[in-house]
Amino acid sequence: MAQGPYQMVDVDGRRLRLTSLDKVMYPETGMTKGEMIAYYAEIAPAMLPHMAGRPITRKRWVNGVGTPRHPEQAFFEKQLEEHAPEWIRRGVQHHSDGDKSYPMADSRATLVWLAQMGAIELHVPQWRFTPAGDQGNPDRMVFDLDPGEGMGLPECAEVARMVRGILAGMGLDAVPVTSGSKGIHLYAALDGSQTSDQISAVAHELAKALEADHPDLIVSSMKKSIRAGRVLIDWSQNNGKKTTIAPYSLRGRFRPTVAAPRTWEELDDPELRHLEADEVVALVAERGDPMLAVTQASAEGPLSTYLSMRTAGATPEPMPESPWGVANDGDPRFVIQEHHARRLHYDLRLERDGVLKSWAVPKGVPETAQRNSLAVQTEDHPMEYLVFEGTIPDGQYGAGSMTVWDTGTYETDKWRDDEVIFTLSGRVGGPLGRVRLALIRTEGEGEKSQWLLHRMKEQQHAASAAEPTRAETEPAARAPVADAAPPAARRLRVRGGSAPSARLPAVPKPMLATSGTVGRVTGDDWALEWKWDGIRVIAQVEDGETRLVSRNGIDVTATYPELAELARVLRADAVVDGEIVALDEAERPDFGLLQRRMNLSKPREIEAAAASVPVVLHLFDVLEVAGTPTVDEPYERRRERLERLVRRRDDVPVDLPAGVGMPPEEALEEARRRGLEGLVAKRRRSTYRPGARSDDWVKVKLSRTQEVVVAGYRRGVGGRAGRIRSLLLGVPTADGGWRYAGRVGSGLRERDAERLLDRLDGMTVPEPPVPGVPGEDLVDAVWVRPELVGEIEFGEWTRTGVARHPRWRGLRPDKRPEDIRLEEPQNGA
Repeated sequence: MAQGPYQMVDVDGRRLRLTSLDKVMYPETGMTKGEMIAYYAEIAPAMLPHMAGRPITRKRWVNGVGTPRHPEQAFFEKQLEEHAPEWIRRGVQHHSDGDKSYPMADSRATLVWLAQMGAIELHVPQWRFTPAGDQGNPDRMVFDLDPGEGMGLPECAEVARMVRGILAGMGLDAVPVTSGSKGIHLYAALDGSQTSDQISAVAHELAKALEADHPDLIVSSMKKSIRAGRVLIDWSQNNGKKTTIAPYSLRGRFRPTVAAPRTWEELDDPELRHLEADEVVALVAERGDPMLAVTQASAEGPLSTYLSMRTAGATPEPMPESPWGVANDGDPRFVIQEHHARRLHYDLRLERDGVLKSWAVPKGVPETAQRNSLAVQTEDHPMEYLVFEGTIPDGQYGAGSMTVWDTGTYETDKWRDDEVIFTLSGRVGGPLGRVRLALIRTEGEGEKSQWLLHRMKEQQHAASAAEPTRAETEPAARAPVADAAPPAARRLRVRGGSAPSARLPAVPKPMLATSGTVGRVTGDDWALEWKWDGIRVIAQVEDGETRLVSRNGIDVTATYPELAELARVLRADAVVDGEIVALDEAERPDFGLLQRRMNLSKPREIEAAAASVPVVLHLFDVLEVAGTPTVDEPYERRRERLERLVRRRDDVPVDLPAGVGMPPEEALEEARRRGLEGLVAKRRRSTYRPGARSDDWVKVKLSRTQEVVVAGYRRGVGGRAGRIRSLLLGVPTADGGWRYAGRVGSGLRERDAERLLDRLDGMTVPEPPVPGVPGEDLVDAVWVRPELVGEIEFGEWTRTGVARHPRWRGLRPDKRPEDIRLEEPQNGA
């Protein structure tokens, strides 16, 4: 299924591509995907504290929830996708079937990305990861009050008050949440001193005690046969392996209801009902978040270190109400403060994820690009510090006077764990003005880690500027990377392609693989990659210019304008090998979709196709770095170089897919599950042989495909007169000739057929260019020169050498007739 037009948006400094924003996710109300994303962006300040540090299990409805008559299917997803942005925090859980990397939501941008992926429901456990990355003890207790047949919210509210009373006797304050589905959830903060098993046992005993006192109203057993007319107290979600819908998550019901934290006064309302998204946003804006008390009491937030180092009343510094910070809806802000402590230094603070990320800079902002300043990262500070000025008393942390040197807003080009590139815009009349800076980590991690603060050269604000990396700040390495425009302009511009410079040298041809089976590629000598169903290209970057050349030597740079900024992804000039693919809404490669991008030459057609059918360039090899050939290096060494060379950018659709870390048989099944074409196995010590087909690379396909030449076509009849009825195909023979391979009509789209007919009418010949055509296919056939290459998918070869049940996949303008090989693709057996 094709994606609709997309938008590039900036979410708190993160660049995201949003697609299909007009898709209706809730047909009963008309709520679109764009509105769903907007809800998560708006509710993020209230929602994030309850999710931070917890692994997220997603329930996705890619096509919306549907209607009661025609509900859409949903599926749970735990493992984070390989293509997920690198800035999304991850946590690894150990399962019986292997480790899984889960996403964690610590930013508004993460919630927006999850919503973009169709994740309507977000589920989390009652524990957080420890600083060491292990599963911690639960920091909250939860009860799910589920009404049986004949029961509703009033009865659940009655039971909730009973549970509240028992918890109060234990010294625990409970907060109710109308679940958005059927019942009510109750949360209470814990101190984290007990395990999940211990908390589950306590919760179970509480539920059984209430059941004993109120057997006509309450049940604690999960048996559905005994739940009618009673409310189930589900205590089992305290199990460390189970999850609960996150507070403020949307529900996958037929209306956009929300798991909404409530006050006890609201629970007393006789008209109590589940709330929908717009109601929840308005309610939180009016009275705040009742659930915040649980989070504040139960877990450490990003400001916990700041709070632990200061005593309220002993210092004039601001003391935030929440350790989780407060998100800002506007442009991200910064402050540089002049701090006269034991010795004069400056504190640089950048707003990020609801707090101020802070660095102590002894010598302040460098005045020129030739001198760098040391910066030492300190604890996160609260947003209130943006305007803080005063004297911190002797004996207190950071004692001394502090004034605001300059403040304003900033724009982010990059924010990674080890590198931050940004442009500060100081206040009018301030000492800073507008300056572009880079922070590059050189030693340590987290607080007290050391960084270099680098000032960009003035000409780097121009379109031709080179973006600094470690190469600019470390003289031993030189790796200039092109940057197309200042960040503000880059966010707003409409991207387009330009012709590559004529001075760029010739591009080598790609190395080719032979066909094989998984039996050929067992053992440690092979590295596995996914096989992408797209167009192979060699990409060349030199002095900020990008050139894309297909396998048969055709320059396709202008056809894919969104890839023109490849230079911003690579840390140095280079020649790299990769595949251009189009992705469907499930993020699977779709060659049929890619056909809509191929064979276009008019700028308007290219621009329209680029908006409706986005592509991504998957890189998998490197032939040259900074003018030095790498083709004679072994595959493993080239892969290491490529991983260091590539730095992903959210606004440039270029990716470096991870290798396949599983046995070939399992990998082939995983490829099948993910809708991929198969595998490519590469000998770890093999060199790169441009233009050669080598046994050192073996492709293992899941389905049979064959490149063919178009030898002719049969005319349509009746209502299809004057059109193509089917294409007549040829494949190569061992002696260099051609033989007939059958006819194909399935998969040939009407618009593509019309364009193809215009080309074929200028290529006609009187006799068939392929021998062995059966009599029934000779009738009304029009024969053409065998010059156009296409591709079919088929079941098997018949005894007469004809493809059985073929389906047209499209033209292959990246290949020539002499490139075709008669392959025997395997099914993995």
